[in-house]
Amino acid sequence: MSAAAPRPRVGILISGRGSNMVSLAEAARADGFPAEVALVLSNVPGAGGLDRAEALGIATATVDHRAFKGDREAFERAMDEVLRLNQIDLVVLAGFMRIMTPWFVRRWEGRMINIHPSLLPLFKGTHTHRQALEAGVTEHGCSVHYVVPELDAGPVIKQAKVPVLPGDDEDTLAARVLVQEHLLYPLALADVASGRAALVDGTIVRR
Repeated sequence: MSAAAPRPRVGILISGRGSNMVSLAEAARADGFPAEVALVLSNVPGAGGLDRAEALGIATATVDHRAFKGDREAFERAMDEVLRLNQIDLVVLAGFMRIMTPWFVRRWEGRMINIHPSLLPLFKGTHTHRQALEAGVTEHGCSVHYVVPELDAGPVIKQAKVPVLPGDDEDTLAARVLVQEHLLYPLALADVASGRAALVDGTIVRR
């Protein structure tokens, strides 16, 4: 009997406390999960998520973007080297507060996903909960999507919805969405890692 194929190795990029990273790492511990969280990489030295990753037994690394004095591609090439040395197959953005250059996006095309706190294509960019409240929508949520050069414009893999309730403010709405993020992201990663969802010629193919 042939040995089972190794699970894809995932590198999670963070800038802060890493709550989505923790949900992904814990999901990946389950029997049958089709990916292994092999590395947590931060652009912020001392980011809280690094300690949380180490507590979970995950390798960590830091590439401080400030050391590159605004040269975004040089910073990304340094990150790419760390990812390569750690034999990473899939890149997952989890609160990584840097906009990628086209070079990095092309390098990881079809192998890099992100989670965004809105029902894309609605409310791209920042302050999505404020945008939702100001627009008066009755539903809000989160989307996991492939990363493409245009911000928050990649094909959507999965979405989760929450109601916008009377009296909601940004904080209460954000908290409700975050609960769904923690549930949604592992499901979307499993789809990508298993090949059930793949990016082909700019479109998601589902198997």
